[in-house]
Amino acid sequence: MHRDNYKAKLDASQYKLTGQRATVLEVMIRNRGKHLSAEEVLQQARLLRPNIGIATVYRTLEKLASLEILYKGMFDSGKYRYELADDREHHHHHVVCVNCGSITEIKDDLLCELEKNIEKQGFRIVDHDLKFFGYCPNCTKS
Repeated sequence: MHRDNYKAKLDASQYKLTGQRATVLEVMIRNRGKHLSAEEVLQQARLLRPNIGIATVYRTLEKLASLEILYKGMFDSGKYRYELADDREHHHHHVVCVNCGSITEIKDDLLCELEKNIEKQGFRIVDHDLKFFGYCPNCTKS
């Protein structure tokens, strides 16, 4: 998704992008393709704006997720992680390393056929989320 698309979504929602909120969005844009926790966002945001607080980061991440500018997912021990949304549907999956915690995206979506079968039973599927847990190549070598 392009910066103009983020601005359009923000404008349409009438969500005021204050300096601190813009800093949170900037951290996410700089980390495109990564899955950051609120604490990781805070750490990087403080490099740009030292006085930003954790409550502002949490509220901003939640609001940006509700506007579909960010995707929110739980990957490890009850901690949410956020990733920047893009222009395509959010149908990709993840492999989480149980040793180092790294998260790798799997672009193949093999669940589309399963979704179709479920919808034939009268359900309306709006999204799905699949995570595999294992050891990444680096941890497997160790």
